[in-house]
Amino acid sequence: MMSKNFSICFISFFFLFIYMIMNFFFMLYFIMNDMVIFLEWELISFNSMSIIMSLLFDWMSFMFMMFVTLISSSVIYYSKSYMSSELNLNRFIILVLLFILSMILLIISPNIISILLGWDGLGLVSYCLVIYYQNLKSYNAGMLTALSNRIGDVFILMIISWMVNYGSWNYIFYLDFMSNDYEMMMVGGLIIIAAMTKSAQIPFSSWLPAAMAAPTPVSALVHSSTLVTAGVYLLIRFNSLLVDMFFLKLLLLLSGLTMFMSGISANYEFDLKKIIALSTLSQLGLMMSILSMGLPDLSFFHLLTHAMFKALLFMCAGVIIHLMSDNQDIRLMGGLSMYIPLTSLCMNISNLALCGVPFLAGFYSKDLILEMVMMSNLNILIFYLYYFSTGLTMFYTIRLLMYLMLNDYNLLSIYNLYDEDYVMLKSMFMLLFMSVIVGSMLSWIIFSFPYMIYLPLNLKLMVLYVSFIGALMGYLISNMKIYSLNKFLWSYKLSLFLSMMWFMPNLSTYGLNYYFLKLGQDLIKNVDMGWSELYSGQGIYMIIKKYSIFFHYIQMNNLKIYLFSFILWMMFMFMLVIIKN
Repeated sequence: MMSKNFSICFISFFFLFIYMIMNFFFMLYFIMNDMVIFLEWELISFNSMSIIMSLLFDWMSFMFMMFVTLISSSVIYYSKSYMSSELNLNRFIILVLLFILSMILLIISPNIISILLGWDGLGLVSYCLVIYYQNLKSYNAGMLTALSNRIGDVFILMIISWMVNYGSWNYIFYLDFMSNDYEMMMVGGLIIIAAMTKSAQIPFSSWLPAAMAAPTPVSALVHSSTLVTAGVYLLIRFNSLLVDMFFLKLLLLLSGLTMFMSGISANYEFDLKKIIALSTLSQLGLMMSILSMGLPDLSFFHLLTHAMFKALLFMCAGVIIHLMSDNQDIRLMGGLSMYIPLTSLCMNISNLALCGVPFLAGFYSKDLILEMVMMSNLNILIFYLYYFSTGLTMFYTIRLLMYLMLNDYNLLSIYNLYDEDYVMLKSMFMLLFMSVIVGSMLSWIIFSFPYMIYLPLNLKLMVLYVSFIGALMGYLISNMKIYSLNKFLWSYKLSLFLSMMWFMPNLSTYGLNYYFLKLGQDLIKNVDMGWSELYSGQGIYMIIKKYSIFFHYIQMNNLKIYLFSFILWMMFMFMLVIIKN
């Protein structure tokens, strides 16, 4: 069994890695020659109807596929060790490969129907992966994930029906026309709402931390380059629609609030994987907000740099959870850098890249984004949300590093910490190398000319100011045994509100899903199985049953009794008439 499992892991890793190298060379060729290839493959032609599969290859799709396949190959190689005790490892690998296939279909689709296939494939396979460890918590998390993503699917179906007006679903040809036609701006609004569900913006944020019920390799894949980035990528493709719209201003506000909310919630959280999930949510808010300001290239740049260090961060978290006997509470960890130095190195570098420490991957994209925000014509609220969220990123990262690396070791049971799982380490070092160089590399490849932004010294150093303040706060808070604010009863409810993601999980489970499902149950009970049954199938059945019992009673030689009774009654009536006369 082990050799068979090893073979499927290794074959998947090998082919994905080769595909990644091919994508890299294709991307360089396309970007140097400014090429776009649009393929149409006619599947069925019948009279005037033809079903056509269309594919779009340009530098963006090749670059994104390169990153998806690189991270996927690392994750599958990592899974060989992480999931080694899993009896059905083949099933797990096949699910992951289906997930990657759905994402690749979404990336290369210029057609809204094939986008729906990839989009729905991501939703369905993510449900299967979230409920992979079969327990009640996983089932609830899977249902929340699936139902939240179904909302986006419905909006894409509405776009498909709306685009019947155009005569084709190849949206790529109609983008300029749509942006000028106010009646057809509807597509832009629907795309924004669909992207908000998949990329977990407010008010659809609660499914993303819940999806942490999936195995850690899946979390590394989902939260870096596949599921959650699908919404951002779709908006990058549709970005010419997102000009001067009411929806766009709304998206800017909601994505800014998502950044802010997830940054605060991460500081209250003690679950290792949930802290990293909330940091993903914060970065998604950053991508969405910069996209809504009309800078799709910057958003794509940050999407790719973020994918690298976030996948690495989840892999490190997986190693730590394994060594801690499947425990995820950071309060019971500490002093790990003494025992597992290589994993700690990867964890620290990926965390610092997330913070935007100079010359790591995150710095090149985040610094550019924040300086473009400074240059743009925005109000003080959006400016505050951006910079406060940047400070919060530093805050929860330093707090996490203090709890994991520097504080005393707190696990009460016997522990066996070792850093010799070379399969995991090799896959992590591949991503570590990319997390260091990818920001610099992409800034040369994506932008055809260098961005030079001139600002006054204080504004230029604003990013460093908020980062240092955030780091100092993280250091101080991690040394407190309890948040000092919680000592006061007046702040208890505020702390509850902030730590519970502004009560969004409660609203989306009880407020939305539970009541809608309850309404559906009541409708089925009262309408489908109630009135409609009474006046259709069930009612007719009852009438026929009653008459058949009656006729059966007569047929069982009981007719003579009725005849005798009838004759007696007639004689009695006849005698009454005679007596009366």
